[in-house]
Amino acid sequence: MSIYASLCIMIATVYMVRLLPFMLLRGPIKNRFIKSFLYYVPYVTLSVMTFPAIIYATGSIVSGIIALAVAVIVAWIRGDLFTVAISACAAVFVAELFLL
Repeated sequence: MSIYASLCIMIATVYMVRLLPFMLLRGPIKNRFIKSFLYYVPYVTLSVMTFPAIIYATGSIVSGIIALAVAVIVAWIRGDLFTVAISACAAVFVAELFLL
């Protein structure tokens, strides 16, 4: 299969995923269950993609879990994204120094 055929298939797939909700749902959604489900979908999707990457991106799983714990604590106290990222990186650095 050529690269152009693969690109066309990927384009069609992504386009249909984005187009089908507009075609099928013409009016506003009135069902409370569906509205609440759709409200939480972006947060769940981001969590499912982010948390495993945080834990497995380091040299060991332990340092990833330590970085996650530090990031959660700093985010809870401070809430600043830059501070959370720097503190998590520092936690991984220190954990890797002592673990390896």
